[in-house]
Amino acid sequence: MQSPSQVHYAVAKRILRYLRGTKDFGIWYKSTNDAKLVGYTDSDWAGSVDDMKSTSGYTFSLGSGIFSWASKKQATVAQSSAEAEYIAAAATSNQAIWLRRILEDIGEKQEEPTTIYCDNKSAIAITKNPVQHSRTKHIDIKYHSLREATTRGEIELKYCSTEEQLADIFTKALHETNSKNYA
Repeated sequence: MQSPSQVHYAVAKRILRYLRGTKDFGIWYKSTNDAKLVGYTDSDWAGSVDDMKSTSGYTFSLGSGIFSWASKKQATVAQSSAEAEYIAAAATSNQAIWLRRILEDIGEKQEEPTTIYCDNKSAIAITKNPVQHSRTKHIDIKYHSLREATTRGEIELKYCSTEEQLADIFTKALHETNSKNYA
């Protein structure tokens, strides 16, 4: 780096303090007979100040610990928080279907629908209502794969409160007390 300033030094010190304070954090896996795939999906709304696009995040657990997660900026601008959450849920559903196929290949077929928890009741309602109306008619067709997966019985979208939402950490900065719940 050329010409580091006091700001760079302060940021580097903060990163080192964070690493020292979180060195004992990690993902713990316990032995369990429960091999049920469970997902969490979340989105911010228009979180990018540059282009007003939202960020999607998801996480999956199998048994006792998470093993799949992602955070990604959405390809299109969402016109509401419900639409942003619906787009995030569609991406999460696609990942769930892929994970279900892998689990089936290794002999851990998921007999029941994979539950995906979402903290937006309007996004869940869009999934359950196949009728296009003024608030949803503009949503790109590719995101409606979520409806199809739900109809086929592969996915079940359920509500959870924001406090229970494990994917929240992938979409926005959390207060220190909230982020410790994830470690």
